[in-house]
Amino acid sequence: MIKIAIADDEMLFRKGLILILEENPDFKIIIEAGNGAELMERIRLSEEKPDILLLDLQMPVRSGIQTAPDLQKEFPEIRIIIISSHYHRSYIIHLIELGASAYLPKNADPNLVATSIREVHQKGFYYTGEVLSLIREHLQTPIKTKPIIPGQELSSREMEVLQLICEQCTTTEIAEKLFISPRTVDGHRNRLLEKTDSRNTAGLVIYALQNDLVSLNPRI
Repeated sequence: MIKIAIADDEMLFRKGLILILEENPDFKIIIEAGNGAELMERIRLSEEKPDILLLDLQMPVRSGIQTAPDLQKEFPEIRIIIISSHYHRSYIIHLIELGASAYLPKNADPNLVATSIREVHQKGFYYTGEVLSLIREHLQTPIKTKPIIPGQELSSREMEVLQLICEQCTTTEIAEKLFISPRTVDGHRNRLLEKTDSRNTAGLVIYALQNDLVSLNPRI
């Protein structure tokens, strides 16, 4: 069961999204809120913490842009999917760099929303072809890459794991492809996060693309 929180100030949209998601037997909506401050308070008070948060950007009192970094600090295990009518490259890149695991437009097909939730829950992130195109455009502009700390270079095995992560493979799929255990995959992922100073799996993908470490052929 995937536990979900939804934060959006548009009540009609929020309630409609809840009704749609509740049609999926593997989804459980445990928290809803109309702004970021209300969301943080409800998560703190809830005995059950969500696995996935669907977060709007523009909300009163405390916006999604303000809420995302605070949520990452206090509840780093919650994976954030942005659902917003503001579908611009600057917003998308900024939120992904803050730790968002996916970014969807508010007019997205309900099936895509459900797929994104499952993919993020299983793999840590989910990028549509459109989002990947925007990321590539961003990375074509001059940027300052973050070099690996001397003595902390990536091993050949870590590079293999990073490539498969960027191909949106699950931990189990990576383990099967490399003939190692899922626990070993998790260990490699944790070392990659540490060496690249990335917040989460989505951050690893951005880092890999920025530093031209992988060739990315997304599975959409």
